[in-house]
Amino acid sequence: MIQVESLVKHHGALQVIKGISFTVEKGNVDAIIGPSGGGKSTFLRCLNGLEPFQGGRVTIGEHTLTPQTHPQRDAALLQRVRQRVGFVFQQFNLFPHLTVLQNLTLAPTTVRGEAEESARARAEALLERVGLRAKKDAYPRDLSGGQQQRVSIARTLVMEPEVVLFDEPTSALDPVMAGEVLKVMEDLARGGQTMIVVTHSMSFAREVADRVHVFADGYDVESGPPAEVFGKPQHATTQAFLRLAGRD
Repeated sequence: MIQVESLVKHHGALQVIKGISFTVEKGNVDAIIGPSGGGKSTFLRCLNGLEPFQGGRVTIGEHTLTPQTHPQRDAALLQRVRQRVGFVFQQFNLFPHLTVLQNLTLAPTTVRGEAEESARARAEALLERVGLRAKKDAYPRDLSGGQQQRVSIARTLVMEPEVVLFDEPTSALDPVMAGEVLKVMEDLARGGQTMIVVTHSMSFAREVADRVHVFADGYDVESGPPAEVFGKPQHATTQAFLRLAGRD
């Protein structure tokens, strides 16, 4: 589904991704954990072209991004990639002047030219799935943080992406609201949605992910099944990180 080969990313003189290779199989959930500043969020943003990179390549289905991919010249390619790869951010990024339902139907009707009726029906079904159909006519200001993030997930899913990237989706939420969002993500995983999740939730990584990656200092220092990474960590960085994280 996604093949990353020797990805290198610079922010000015600072090299933040140092030759990471990464494969995601269809229907799998890959969790990325590790200390702050390890390049986790930057890595995700490179996968769908939100950030240019300076070395390596990213292949998504039949589409390939390289250091030569240009935001203007290759706009059509980037649009095709982003239609296949959804992104759920830390911040909810909902349009405040639109209702919940309007937030969901905007992209299908404007980007894909879908009929309003079919987009609305799919949006309502997704709101039902995340437990918020009753809020379809509410505005973002009327929702809790957890509800806004669930709407954000539904808005991503309404475009029917093959892969969903989650960038610390619960970091701005209290434990109760975070639990609401993680429950939705667990349901998606059970349904076979391919996902890459940058997360602070060790329990999600341990119990839901098919594979766990530990990012530190721009490297994928250790990866494997959750039982191995959590049960028998090999790398000193993983051992120290899990001690500090408390293995919740």
